[in-house]
Amino acid sequence: MSNEDAFHQRLHHVASSALSPDTAQTSGMRRVEAISGNTVGSRNLWMGQTHVAAATASGNHHHGASETAIYVVKGNPSFVFLDEEHGEIRLDTKPGDYIYVPPWVPHREENPDPENEAVVVISRTTQEAIVVNVDDLKWIGPVAVAGS
Repeated sequence: MSNEDAFHQRLHHVASSALSPDTAQTSGMRRVEAISGNTVGSRNLWMGQTHVAAATASGNHHHGASETAIYVVKGNPSFVFLDEEHGEIRLDTKPGDYIYVPPWVPHREENPDPENEAVVVISRTTQEAIVVNVDDLKWIGPVAVAGS
């Protein structure tokens, strides 16, 4: 057990030049890690950036039990998921928009812009970047049960 004073711990500064590519990846995109257990010792939080090149789509993936919040910084990326009743749904975004990705939901990012990269900031409810690459957008996670 540590004798650290929980009220007098230091803040951590992660400069943009110090972002680490040593994190889970998906084809068609590049993730860089800023805040994690590896970089600052966080226990319940992961934060970083995702870059999607012009005219590129990522592979399909999900983030396991982790919730993901996305903030669009640059470009007009689209986020695609599968709705059983309506098929593939595209959420088209612009800078300043936010996206919430619930746990286990397969999705992909697409950048339809033929010339400009899309950049988003991502935050997850786990200190590791859970990334599970999948073949398609069909739901494969746990199923919620009423009352649980």
